[in-house]
Amino acid sequence: MALRNNGDVVLLYAHPSMQELAKQIAECCHKSSSLSDATSSSTSAQSSSPCVDGKVVVSDLTQSTQESSKTQVPHKNVLVSARHVEFRNTIQWNNFADGFPNLFIEDVKYMAGKDVIFIGSFHSPAIVFEQLSVLYAFPRYLSRSFHFILPYFPTGTMERVDTEGQIATAKTLATLLSAIPLSARGPAQIIIYDIHALQERFYFSDNVIPRLETAIPLLHRELATLPDKESLVFAFPDDGAYKRFHLMFPDDERLIICAKKRIGDNKKIVTVKDGNPSGKHVIIVDDLVQTGGTIKECAKVLLEHGATAVSAYVTHPVFPGNSWKKFLDSDPPFANFWITNSIPHAEEIGKHPPFKLLSLSTIITENLLGFDLMPSH
Repeated sequence: MALRNNGDVVLLYAHPSMQELAKQIAECCHKSSSLSDATSSSTSAQSSSPCVDGKVVVSDLTQSTQESSKTQVPHKNVLVSARHVEFRNTIQWNNFADGFPNLFIEDVKYMAGKDVIFIGSFHSPAIVFEQLSVLYAFPRYLSRSFHFILPYFPTGTMERVDTEGQIATAKTLATLLSAIPLSARGPAQIIIYDIHALQERFYFSDNVIPRLETAIPLLHRELATLPDKESLVFAFPDDGAYKRFHLMFPDDERLIICAKKRIGDNKKIVTVKDGNPSGKHVIIVDDLVQTGGTIKECAKVLLEHGATAVSAYVTHPVFPGNSWKKFLDSDPPFANFWITNSIPHAEEIGKHPPFKLLSLSTIITENLLGFDLMPSH
């Protein structure tokens, strides 16, 4: 089988807080592409899909071509290699004496005319301005196209106004990101994982293209390895989480909805609104966790209703003030607490049971290989 090479490189940059994730993505893309090159020249009926936890997974050619790092083209027996991803640690992140950013992109001449991806994190207001400065600069330095991967959209929970005087800061942040200049190939794409509410896509202007992706497939793969996978059911801590994620768990008989119920004037308790956890291992699913109080109360009531075990999954482990530590010797106990590295401090949290870290590198690589890293023409 002939192999058509494509030397068009994609440049991958990152904020210092996300460099480890960027390196994982570059390595994942490289391993997937390298294995594709090897298998395409052999007689083996196999192709590659992106690596999982740093390992390349080999899949059968009968699977969807979206799971392969090669794309079939109309010419018979010709495959086109996925484009090469090159991690570039060439941005100087310094500060002037007054604290304001002093930034410098060392390789703008090399970058000009190439497709650029930047992975950032807005987990702290202190680092937002410096990253916005870089985001605005790439298209002006003639990047051919520009993608901004922002795994965690931090103001997503402040997306509406319930009382006059409130400020929907989700709209504010979307407005700032919408000011990214156009590149030669059009609007910048902003890739966000498990944003709090899908309607927040409309807060962005037509100057950019928001791509709202999900990391839930990482959870599904992890659950497939559990010995009690047949007895799993899924709980949502409130109606909002149910609306956001229930379509990703299509068996309605395995879904449970918890809800907060007001008792008296000031007290609220968590109750099981719908579903039956009795005799089941319950997985609580939500987009993010702050202090974890709601998830703990939900776990407690599920165990009171007969659940044999409770685990939890969130894409974004915010945990301000090291509040994750309350889960280390938790009452109620958690069998597992899966998190992703959408926020930098997740790497440290994942070292402590019951927390288990699921790297976004896998799902980001799949998203890129399925579309963005297809050969340009």
